[in-house]
Amino acid sequence: MGFDIRRYMVGVGSELPGPANVIMQLSWPEVGYGVMESKVESGSAMKHPYKRARTTFTYLSVAMLGDDEDRRAFAKAVNGQHAQVRSDENSPVAYNALDPQLQLWVAACLYYGIVDLYERMHGPIPDQDGLYAYCSRFGTTLQVRQDMWPKDRAAFAEYWAAGVARANIDDKMRRYLDALTRLENLPEPLQRLNAERSLFFTKGFLPPLFREQMNYTWSDAEETEFNRRLRRLGRIDRRLPTNVKLLPFNALLWDMRRRHRKGTPLV
Repeated sequence: MGFDIRRYMVGVGSELPGPANVIMQLSWPEVGYGVMESKVESGSAMKHPYKRARTTFTYLSVAMLGDDEDRRAFAKAVNGQHAQVRSDENSPVAYNALDPQLQLWVAACLYYGIVDLYERMHGPIPDQDGLYAYCSRFGTTLQVRQDMWPKDRAAFAEYWAAGVARANIDDKMRRYLDALTRLENLPEPLQRLNAERSLFFTKGFLPPLFREQMNYTWSDAEETEFNRRLRRLGRIDRRLPTNVKLLPFNALLWDMRRRHRKGTPLV
């Protein structure tokens, strides 16, 4: 029987590490400026936060739960958007959203995030090698070739260390990422209600180097409280039936398939 990703998918609190993972992804200037300068307005997190969130979580749903047809269909839609994201003469760095090396870094961040969230909520992962191999789908659903995914977890650790060392968040990118973290793209009532919580969990999920580059502080007391909250979420998650545990991912995959059958846009 093949590897079952469902046992490692966390629906409760799945949105909590999102801003931290975005910071890690965009810490590479070619990724960060590609997102910040993108001319694809419909995919802008600042202008269309709900649509952007749906697209991002649908991609995760398709990569983790989708079959080959789902992955091909969604990749085609995403590629149409990514083809428009290229640097020009005014960009501070050269970038191309179809670059598989940049996509590999994004996929690595997603893998890091799924492991970090699971272990903080539930403890050690039973089949670490199986999960690692499966998570290559975060990259291979798009332009990353299978042979580009580091061959094992030891090779990934080397790749990750080099990728973290390459992170370079400048002042402009820091302001952009901090605005997203503080939910400044949401209506003011929602921002006031959730910004402090978003900032707390973002700082908690960020590895120290990224936290430092964002100029965020973090205390031992905050770390203790952060881990306490996640363990509590883990206890809740373990009591849920599988179809509930998989929300919102299973619902988003169903919706993507419905839109694909109807011929409506997937992103």
